Amino acid sequence: MISAFANTWKVPELRDRILFTLAMIVIVRLGVHITLPGVDASVIERWMEDASKEDGGGNAFGAMLTIFAGGGLQQAGIFALGIMPYISASIMVQLMTAVVPKLARLAREDGGRQKITQYTRYITIVIALVQGYFVTRTLLDPRQMFYMQGIEKYGDLVPGLTTPLAVSLWSALIVLTLVAGTLLLMWIGDQMTERGIGNGTSIIITVNIISALPGALVQTWRHFVTGDDVDAFRSMMMVVMIVMLLLVIAGTIAITQAQRRIAVQYAKRVVGRKQFGGQTQYLPLKVNYAGVMPIIFATAILSLPTMMISWLFKGAPWAVKLQTELQPGGTWYYVLGGLFIFFFSYFWVATMFQPSQISEDLKRNGGYIPGVRPGKPTAEFLDFTMTRLTFAGSIFLSLIFVLPAAIGHLVELPPGSMVLQFFGGTSLLILVGVVLDIMRQVETHLLQRHYDGFLRKGKLKGRYDRLAQTGAAASSTALVYLWAVIGLLVVVAAAAWIAK
Repeated sequence: MISAFANTWKVPELRDRILFTLAMIVIVRLGVHITLPGVDASVIERWMEDASKEDGGGNAFGAMLTIFAGGGLQQAGIFALGIMPYISASIMVQLMTAVVPKLARLAREDGGRQKITQYTRYITIVIALVQGYFVTRTLLDPRQMFYMQGIEKYGDLVPGLTTPLAVSLWSALIVLTLVAGTLLLMWIGDQMTERGIGNGTSIIITVNIISALPGALVQTWRHFVTGDDVDAFRSMMMVVMIVMLLLVIAGTIAITQAQRRIAVQYAKRVVGRKQFGGQTQYLPLKVNYAGVMPIIFATAILSLPTMMISWLFKGAPWAVKLQTELQPGGTWYYVLGGLFIFFFSYFWVATMFQPSQISEDLKRNGGYIPGVRPGKPTAEFLDFTMTRLTFAGSIFLSLIFVLPAAIGHLVELPPGSMVLQFFGGTSLLILVGVVLDIMRQVETHLLQRHYDGFLRKGKLKGRYDRLAQTGAAASSTALVYLWAVIGLLVVVAAAAWIAK
């Protein structure tokens, strides 16, 4: 594996793609820390400095903000909305494509995918406008910020707005800036997909997740090593936590890669002097077909009651008790979350997996499953098989959802601790999926140039036969200019930090 990493720099195209991807990642992280115009960054700095000293309780919606915005919303940066509007629009269009027959036909036509992508971008703009408006309202009234509790005690977040006209002009500027930031992130994701390595949107989400890792490590070190009430037993718990992290990651990779391979036999056909068919291929059905989507849906739905309660019934005793139960650490949070995950796992499979269409495609191409008649019996067999696989996959997702709280209880960490998000839930599944995706693409590049892959024996399961990139790699000259600009920005930032 070490030699495979060394060989990546021997392939010019692969090296250029990796350097381009790294440059785009730097730009994404810079945009998170550029504060919106008119916002007092010193107020945020003081609030974050005090918040970093606490373990924090956190909530489900706050965890999603970290995943999709990478801290941009807490920093009030130009990338405050993150890639979330585009993800929401993509999920919406994907569900509509499976439900609306007209969109389903459009997806199968030549050029239909391009039109659907265009519709997704239009919906992204609408969602970004709505979310940008609500973010602007919360910046004007910091007491509504459930993701930045207590920041109003450190001063006015947006000082100097004394007239209604000034408020209106500033609000319009902020909304346009937030929408432009989301569109820029969407464009960067497309460029990374075409000219970089891996899926650009997924890499942006992964980088946002990893950005919380340094803070999580510092928080863990304080809790287990340098805290006031640290003893030998608690320090041993840190070793146990590291071992469990490795086991959880290994198990997640195994289940993510697991699939049921159904043999498909193709009939022999003679066209002219050539014979086609007669070979056996396999139809892979993934155990975790729904991926991370059920956890995202369940977490989003569970966050809605806490948001509504904090807005409408803030301070009421019954509301505080209900809000506690519906946040990480509460019993009903995990009970309802497990039920929602089961429901959405089957819902996603029922929406996206079309056994009748697969059966018709097999019949049209002369393929059949041995022991199963073509047509409706094949569709029923695929549906029955996928239902059993979905049951196993939904149990796995439910365990991943509950696992951070169980480990936190074992090692005595609070439910909202940042380090626990790397033990399960949305963060871990996205990290594993994106890393495996990147490794498959890198291995394909290496094998095409007659280098060894990451594994000496065998190949990564699900390796691409064709590379996903549709555009040529960025030129070396463009990369030199790009990295020169990034280096200049780093030098200026370092000089400003030293001067401060």
